[in-house]
Amino acid sequence: MPDQQPIAPFAVSTGDPAGIGPEIICKSWEARERAGLSPFFAVGDASALAAQWDGPIRQIDDPAKAVDLFDEALPVMQVLECGPVTPGQPNADGAQCAYQSLEAAVGLARSGNAGAVVTGPVSKAQLYAVGFTHPGQTEFIAERCGVGRHNAIMMLAGPDLRVVPMTTHIALRDVPAALSIKLIIDRVHATARGLTRNFGIEHPRIALAGLNPHAGEGGKMGREEEEFFIPAVQQLLADGCNVTGPLPADTMFHAAARAEYDAAVCAYHDQALVPLKTLYFDEAVNLTLGLPIVRTSPDHGTAFAIAGKGIARPQSMIAAIRMAGEVVANRRREEAA
Repeated sequence: MPDQQPIAPFAVSTGDPAGIGPEIICKSWEARERAGLSPFFAVGDASALAAQWDGPIRQIDDPAKAVDLFDEALPVMQVLECGPVTPGQPNADGAQCAYQSLEAAVGLARSGNAGAVVTGPVSKAQLYAVGFTHPGQTEFIAERCGVGRHNAIMMLAGPDLRVVPMTTHIALRDVPAALSIKLIIDRVHATARGLTRNFGIEHPRIALAGLNPHAGEGGKMGREEEEFFIPAVQQLLADGCNVTGPLPADTMFHAAARAEYDAAVCAYHDQALVPLKTLYFDEAVNLTLGLPIVRTSPDHGTAFAIAGKGIARPQSMIAAIRMAGEVVANRRREEAA
């Protein structure tokens, strides 16, 4: 079998230039050797990076040049001059820069010129003000990749916990109506496929959290488990999926329980994210399943309140870049098998 081509450098969109995105990207470059990061380049406005960091920056016009420059400077592909940047004070020009850097980074990954996309934190309110019409970056990337919005699935991952919320940014009162046997089956199958493709787990183990306290207590605390979850699990087991549940969510996330599964599929946003962020607030990574490209992101926001103060912690961005490298390597091994 011929040797595979080298992995292209990763495109890291800077996010809102007035947030902590520029700072944590620069700090990730500083940590490149000890963190074992694959070569990457920032996509955005070089001046926004320079406003928060006095380290070496080199503008590039070709992603391939990032590899040769990576050891001596942070490569940056300039997409838009967003004018003077004041950390902590977002504006329309900065939002437009965030929008364009995301668009460019995804395009580079789709064309194969970038090996993966790592997205910096954005302000949705600022993006909406400049014409962004998607619920978030995940939905935008899915559309650009020709993937249906509901087939691009958010997985949040820490060192020994991966979670997938079946419903995301909807009101808690709307969650029961959003659940169905089909949704549960689809999300569990997608999670299992994602674990195999992205993490190299040949026989993934899935834990399914119930919706209600005590997983409904046999219908005494809610009927969703009886009506949706149990029939879905029966079908999943018949399909050959290694799934357990529905389980009481309050006993799923201690250390011994986490050792029994490779990912937890949860009913709603906070049921998944509260345990992950409690355990790994500075290390959590958002990985999008179901895309033809690799996309990861730090699992935090713009943190305008601390932008420009030099105190932003880069661990989640470092973890996102490192995970992108691991996922790319696992996908290449699967394709070569």
